[in-house]
Amino acid sequence: MTGQKLYQRARKRIPGGTQLLSKRPEMLLPEQWPAYYARARGAEVWDLDGRRYVDMSYNGIGACVLGFADPEVDAAVHGAVDAGSMCTLNSPEEVELADLLCELHPWAEMVRYARCGGEAMAVAVRIARARTRRDKIAFCGYHGWHDWYLAANLKPGDALEGHLLPGLEPAGVPRGLAGTALPFHYNRSVELREIVAREGAELAAVVMEPVRGTPPDAGFLEEVGELARKAGALLVFDEVTAGWRVNTGGIHLLHGVTPDLAVFAKAISNGYPMAAIIGTGAAMQAAQETFISSTYWTDRIGPAAALATIRKHRAREVPRRLVEAGTRVREGWRQAAEKAGFAITVSGLAPLGHFQIESRDAQALRTLFTQEMLERGFLATNAFYATYAHTNAQIDAYLAAAAEVFAELAKAAADGRVHALLKGPVAHAGFYRLT
Repeated sequence: MTGQKLYQRARKRIPGGTQLLSKRPEMLLPEQWPAYYARARGAEVWDLDGRRYVDMSYNGIGACVLGFADPEVDAAVHGAVDAGSMCTLNSPEEVELADLLCELHPWAEMVRYARCGGEAMAVAVRIARARTRRDKIAFCGYHGWHDWYLAANLKPGDALEGHLLPGLEPAGVPRGLAGTALPFHYNRSVELREIVAREGAELAAVVMEPVRGTPPDAGFLEEVGELARKAGALLVFDEVTAGWRVNTGGIHLLHGVTPDLAVFAKAISNGYPMAAIIGTGAAMQAAQETFISSTYWTDRIGPAAALATIRKHRAREVPRRLVEAGTRVREGWRQAAEKAGFAITVSGLAPLGHFQIESRDAQALRTLFTQEMLERGFLATNAFYATYAHTNAQIDAYLAAAAEVFAELAKAAADGRVHALLKGPVAHAGFYRLT
């Protein structure tokens, strides 16, 4: 396998082997995952050996909401490249994009840009701290790799386990940040109430994903907003994952709760690096009271890709198709598992579905699922991130294959042969140091 050979070279040159933990082959199918691609289009991927797969897994880790190499977005990017992607002057597209984002989010008045979700969240937290002149952040969910977030693990225990991955060591994060990142769990407003009662006078922001795996309980988001306001903290919605999945814009628009800041990346530009921090004028003006600046935040490609993506997203009613495709897969999982006598629990937004295998040997079974689906021509794991490019024929073929594999997994588990059928190690479930 050419991809695995290249990956072994990469492990000697690149700490951790890849730039993104989620793309590390050990997280999916150790020693067997293709690892690298030669080209990708729509929902199809070709590896370095020329084998074609239908991607029924993460689809660019959720970035390619329209599908790989969308022709309309690519045409806009080609135009930006031809016109000069970088210059001493600024690209007019960034103003056009700011107007569009504020049109879609009438509560917002100003916009700043970055090029990926993690750094955009760091920008939002910096703005909140500058605005309030406070240090502490209450947070819920996953928000990237930066110091402000990993500081939660500076205290004894593994505070991020329920929000990110178990086993993340905050090595390199200044010890002085201990106690500045305060976690609470989704739909548990009592935990945030306790944080506000204890730390409210020092709280700069409440940072959370408005929706991720489960919908908010009645009144939960409203109470979070009220607690933030009473504490004098900013409410920051991380829409890096949920944004642009079930509507054009932020998912918070469907729940009637207005933040002070919202952050977008991933699906905003269909695979081209782009991120946006939008907010009220009062909150965003604080960006001028601190230093937030980067050369490549001014390139022309990101805004051009975002404009083309958002316009197509709205004109083609892309969210309707994402929900339809995701629902079709989720129901297919349920029916196939029930028929096979294979116990799973399905969760997540319709376009960002997951299934959890109900077994003490769940991780080995999940690895075997990926192995068997790969042999049938699918990039697959226990998640499906829908794109506009997925066809019903591709989905039906995937579900037929998944039904076969679920039956095989059920039999393997009953016979105690799960590990014997694996052609390599069990996939990693958390952060592992590679040696």
